[in-house]
Amino acid sequence: MIPTAGSYDSDVIGVVGLPSILLSDKFAEEVGMALAITRTDHSAEDLRGQARRAQDGDQACRLVALALVLEGASRTAAARAGGMDRQTLRDWVIRYNEAGVEGLRDRPRSGRPPRLNAAQLAELARLVEEGPDVAEHGVVRWRCVDLQAQIKARFDVDLSERHIGRLLGQLKFTRLSVRPRHPQADEVAQQAFKKTSPPW
Repeated sequence: MIPTAGSYDSDVIGVVGLPSILLSDKFAEEVGMALAITRTDHSAEDLRGQARRAQDGDQACRLVALALVLEGASRTAAARAGGMDRQTLRDWVIRYNEAGVEGLRDRPRSGRPPRLNAAQLAELARLVEEGPDVAEHGVVRWRCVDLQAQIKARFDVDLSERHIGRLLGQLKFTRLSVRPRHPQADEVAQQAFKKTSPPW
């Protein structure tokens, strides 16, 4: 005989019919274990509006989950709607109570410091924007390998071509570029050729 689920069972984890490690929402709220949202500066409607305007998708999910809690949904349903479990929702409630909507953003992660500082990145952006000088650099347009040599010469920093490609992406440069123009091109001859060529 298979036992039916009891009222004390959690619908998050656990074996049906046996006590679960996590308490159900109903039981947790009965004994006063559910953490309340103490901030009253935003209503559920305000939080949903902020979620629509949020640039960060994770923050938007957290805002929707908190809006559901304010509307009276169970913690399990709110957590599921926000793509998290109840414990994670509880952690975000704590952060929201302490810091408001801004507390729902991910904190900056520590990591390796950038190889180029802000001034060097600005100079690299200027260099890419101006383009190479054929007489000085020997190329008509920048490639990652050319920029790699320029960064080594100017800043004494060794970067891989892949890293330079990522830096260019961060600086909002794309691989698309205008057709390179040869420095010894004859504009008059090109225009005359275009006008006299038969249409194909």
